[in-house]
Amino acid sequence: MKNYQRPSAGETWTVLVALSLFLLLTALCIGLRPEHLLMAVLYLALFFAGLPTRKLAVALLPFALFGISYDWMRVWPNYEVNPIDVSGLFHADKSLFGFMSGGVLVSPSEYFAVHHWAVADFFAGLFYLCWVPVPIAFGLWLYFKKQRAVYLHFALVFLLVNLLGFAGYYIHPAAPPWYALQYGFEPILNTPGNVAGLGRFDTLLGTTIFEGIYGRNANVFAAVPSLHASYMVVTLIYAFKGKCRWYLRALFAVIMVGIWLTAVYTCHHYVIDVLLGIACALLGWLLFEQGLMHIPPFRRFIKRYIDYIT
Repeated sequence: MKNYQRPSAGETWTVLVALSLFLLLTALCIGLRPEHLLMAVLYLALFFAGLPTRKLAVALLPFALFGISYDWMRVWPNYEVNPIDVSGLFHADKSLFGFMSGGVLVSPSEYFAVHHWAVADFFAGLFYLCWVPVPIAFGLWLYFKKQRAVYLHFALVFLLVNLLGFAGYYIHPAAPPWYALQYGFEPILNTPGNVAGLGRFDTLLGTTIFEGIYGRNANVFAAVPSLHASYMVVTLIYAFKGKCRWYLRALFAVIMVGIWLTAVYTCHHYVIDVLLGIACALLGWLLFEQGLMHIPPFRRFIKRYIDYIT
């Protein structure tokens, strides 16, 4: 093609070697699945199709690293690193946020396991479906609106918040509320994922959306912090940074609060998990913007990265 701009030899070898190592290590450590091969093929297609798609492929690396790091937690489960907390969080949540119902002190998870409403179930499912797609769609919107610097900061903070959250999973492995309500306080390793209250959304619409999502859960003992609670916090911060219109910021705020409430309502997280997830998002943002970006070599790296994808 006349206007085709091929990557340099260095870029070509870097991508081919990195993808080969990714596929090899994945095959050896957790086993290759069709989505691994699909991801590799799509990335190669983007990278070699032309300069515009190559810039996009490089820009998407933080999101690719997020997916890879989550998947690779299967290699070394967090419950092999530290003891699993099942009862501690349950009782702490009841002590801090419990309330009287029928003359008995109950935690929010105990209450919502019994009390739920079809309208709330419907909106809970909608909010939780926004968890990852909305932040990624927002990132792509920033990218294609030519706000590449804001995009890159957002994408890297998103990755950093995930890495902080994953570290939290290993520091304090913890069971979600539905586990304690269903299995009691003894940890049972290799427990399959559970849709918990989100199953009511599937039943309401006659679908298996959440069954498919949570059936592939890498680890059920990863409730603290709630990264569900984190993502829209980061998204809203950069919606302000990107000077998005007020109605988009308002929409993100509604989704953010909706996800927080849904996490508790569906028994996927304790209130403590949600608060720690919010704190994780704010910590990741501050570490990046007020910490890493004040280190000259890192700041120069970010500038080169922005220049490349612009």
